[in-house]
Amino acid sequence: MNTKQIRKYCLLDDASKQLLKTAMEHLNLSARAYDCILKVSRTIADLEGLEDVNGSHISEAIQYRSLDREGGLG
Repeated sequence: MNTKQIRKYCLLDDASKQLLKTAMEHLNLSARAYDCILKVSRTIADLEGLEDVNGSHISEAIQYRSLDREGGLG
């Protein structure tokens, strides 16, 4: 998924945007990490059969990202 597709298919409500912004600041994540979190969130929503990404998808994707940074996924 390229940047244009991310912006099209990973639309967030205000609460989800704020959650992601807060995580980016506290975890000191890059712009690349931001896009990766959005992609994983979109995948989680797809697996649940949902059209929209919501805060729970963002939270789950952030947890996966945190585990990856800590070396917990490999």
